[in-house]
Amino acid sequence: MRMASTIKPAITKLPTRRKIADPAQSEFALQVERVVEQDGIGMGVLSDGTPFLTQRAIGDLCGLRNKYIGIISAEWAAENPPKEVRRIREMLFEQGVNVPVLPHVEVWEGAKRYLAYPDRVCTVMLEYFAFEADRRGAEIALQNYRKLLRNGLKEYIYRATGYTAPQEDDVWRIFKDRVSLTYDAVPDGYFGVFKELASLIVTLGLAGLHIDENFVPDISVGQAWSKHWSDKELMSQFGSRASYAHNYPSYFRQSASNPQIANCYPDAALGEFRRWFRQDYIGEGRFKKYLSRKVSEKLLPDGYVERAMLALTKERP
Repeated sequence: MRMASTIKPAITKLPTRRKIADPAQSEFALQVERVVEQDGIGMGVLSDGTPFLTQRAIGDLCGLRNKYIGIISAEWAAENPPKEVRRIREMLFEQGVNVPVLPHVEVWEGAKRYLAYPDRVCTVMLEYFAFEADRRGAEIALQNYRKLLRNGLKEYIYRATGYTAPQEDDVWRIFKDRVSLTYDAVPDGYFGVFKELASLIVTLGLAGLHIDENFVPDISVGQAWSKHWSDKELMSQFGSRASYAHNYPSYFRQSASNPQIANCYPDAALGEFRRWFRQDYIGEGRFKKYLSRKVSEKLLPDGYVERAMLALTKERP
């Protein structure tokens, strides 16, 4: 993945840097597991498996000078931090990440010192400078945000460094459990909505947007597709739909009514379903409305809709 080349950014003044002690540094004996430079971007993995970018790397990706990122770090725990720091910390908190002291970890590889910015901090910084900062260099940040979001920053760093995580992230467990319960449940000659949505769910997951019992997109898609099927009288064209026993994992609240009888559709209608899903459900904004409703119900975090739609767009910078 080739990153956008940086341009010389305008200097945005922040208050004078102050030395802030980081008490966490003495509590964690983190070390550099691996470190590489790819396409001019310094990155690595810490000994606890955390992927990181160097300070210069995150600055380049955001279209900023290295020194500017350093000033943000220095002001991170200030009593009255600049608006950039306040907003970035707010965005992290909205995603359930609390970074009270510093956004980086100081680590050493031999005599070489690194300021390692964890992947989740980097993604939020990139998002802020791409969409909210309204400053020169935003186009670079936007291009790199799109590329990293589609590939997943963690996965990108792991691939670049050749690092293999000891075990797969548990955030995928729900998806895997649901797949295992529906894999062979649909009768031969028919397709089910959940299986057809696997690529959508994986795309969102790679962007850090995972499904849970509050986010079950196949219910929304299934209801909308069923209405389309009836309204367009597709049975006359493709044949009758059938039904099968659909089960949710035991830890889902929906599992109380297992097994649930769900519709499945003739394989001959698969092309029409994919066209409808791509052009109508996604293209006409139905999925966006579904996500927005979940956000308004506090079942999905603020900012989810924007990140999800960016992950699903086919436009490449």
